[in-house]
Amino acid sequence: MSNILIKNVSIAADLTDKGAVPGTGGVDLRIADGKIVERAGELTPAADERVIEATGLIAFTGFVDLHTHLREPGMEQAETVYTGTRAAAAGGFTTVFAMANTQPVADTAGVVEQVQALGDSAGYATVRPIGAVTEDLAGEKLSEIGAMAHSRAQVRVFSDDGKCVHDSLLMRRALEYVRTFDGVIAQHAQDPKLTDGAQMNEGELSSELGLAGWPAVAEESIIARDALLAQHLDARLHVCHLSTAGSVEVVRQAKARGVKITAEVTPHHLILTDELVRSYDPRYKVNPPLRSSNDVQALRQAVAEGVIDIIATDHAPHPAEAKEGEWDTAAFGMVGLESAFSISQLSLVEPGHISWAELEQLLSQRPAKIGRYDSHPEALVPGAVADLVLVDPRGTRVFDETDLRGRSINSPYLGMELPGRVHTTIRHGVVTCDNGQVVEL
Repeated sequence: MSNILIKNVSIAADLTDKGAVPGTGGVDLRIADGKIVERAGELTPAADERVIEATGLIAFTGFVDLHTHLREPGMEQAETVYTGTRAAAAGGFTTVFAMANTQPVADTAGVVEQVQALGDSAGYATVRPIGAVTEDLAGEKLSEIGAMAHSRAQVRVFSDDGKCVHDSLLMRRALEYVRTFDGVIAQHAQDPKLTDGAQMNEGELSSELGLAGWPAVAEESIIARDALLAQHLDARLHVCHLSTAGSVEVVRQAKARGVKITAEVTPHHLILTDELVRSYDPRYKVNPPLRSSNDVQALRQAVAEGVIDIIATDHAPHPAEAKEGEWDTAAFGMVGLESAFSISQLSLVEPGHISWAELEQLLSQRPAKIGRYDSHPEALVPGAVADLVLVDPRGTRVFDETDLRGRSINSPYLGMELPGRVHTTIRHGVVTCDNGQVVEL
């Protein structure tokens, strides 16, 4: 672990005006022994320090992804904890929450401890396992929630993501259980009866293309039911990958009633629409599906208003054979760790919906709070753990396969010109991404 001096960097938390860009003036940050030890206007480099010249860059507390699929154990052909956390480092993430739909499913203390240990061994990001709500994601019996919560992994988030906990009584029992230790149920809101065989957003376009429609109400009805359950039990509910204007209204009304509900949106739902499905390119096949332009605008506005609390990638790697071929047989999912910052800048900051300071809340502070990850730094101040990312907001690049550091390449952004890039990622005082390149640890 080397000592680091970051020179003349702008601090995201200070950029509170929408449309603000970093100037030439900034502050210096000194890092030693894994922590920030000094923050001042002008610090003199010590002989043993590495100096990072950061004029024009913005420093954020390290990004936190509350919704990452690392695939290990069992699906290592798509991703591993090692390759997935390297992708995280390239995207500026210092912490990722690993979803439970592995093989075997992360529904026991042993599996979640294994996933956490793999993250510790890799060293690129802190890996916080998410435990399954039900055994084997089958939706029939609660998993070992208490054992996972009290294991070395100290799991606080539980989700059957990829599948909805559709049984109302089972969802009630899960909410009651996690309430005892201030945990949260992260629901994949999808009524399976309304989406059987569904392939894309339901509407005129699905009829035109001859693809089975995925109605918005399949998401909205589950969120409404779960919000009522959470209100009744005074328990914490988190809505995964919210995707429709109607869902925004359900969450808005629940928050107005005092329900302990939070919600996330993915970068791809903030910028891509169902019009892309005209190409029948499986890169655009995702769960929940890409929605209409009206939905996209409603989601952006909901982020600006604080109805949606965080951005989460739903990074879902697949081997090439799973995303090639016919649309109806291709797997659902997109990779998103490496592109999340750029898409957030493009969809939210550049149009003036939010400031850089608000983006830090969306990508860093609030995800850590929802996930009860208390070790995450609240600000880049002396004494804080040195988990941070430096980004260059000015440049543009054509996003291609060289930007992807994981094992899979199923990105919907290949060939797109994207703004901004992650320059440097530092986790616990160790540089994991250096001038855009992932470091060998």
